[in-house]
Amino acid sequence: MIGAILDQLRHARRRQTWDRDLAAGRRGEDLAHRYLRREGFIIVARNYRLSSGEAEADLIARDGEDLVIVEVKTRETAEYGPPERAVNPEKQRHLIRVAREYARKTCTPWERVRFDVVSIVMGEPPAITLLRGAFGTPRN
Repeated sequence: MIGAILDQLRHARRRQTWDRDLAAGRRGEDLAHRYLRREGFIIVARNYRLSSGEAEADLIARDGEDLVIVEVKTRETAEYGPPERAVNPEKQRHLIRVAREYARKTCTPWERVRFDVVSIVMGEPPAITLLRGAFGTPRN
């Protein structure tokens, strides 16, 4: 209960200083982080960026033996469709690049890499959906 109150205060401050979409996205990442931890994931990185700065993964986690690259999509409403629809082929290519680098750094076999999407529609309470294996993993 106290954690939820502190979380609301933190996000209220973000809304005052950040762009509305950026604040909502950050809140979505915070919600996804907590949700995945409750589901048994171990979060190993947040906002992991390639050294070139060209691509970023919102969360990187371990789910058992799997390395999971997680994209978080947050929307205020589902009026224009589900948030996960925004994970287009270009975004998938960026996530694959991040996954290749991170898997190489951690000596994780490519067969153990998975791509999940956490879809969040804000509301009271927010609707959180985990899409495991949201898109295929190319084996090249």
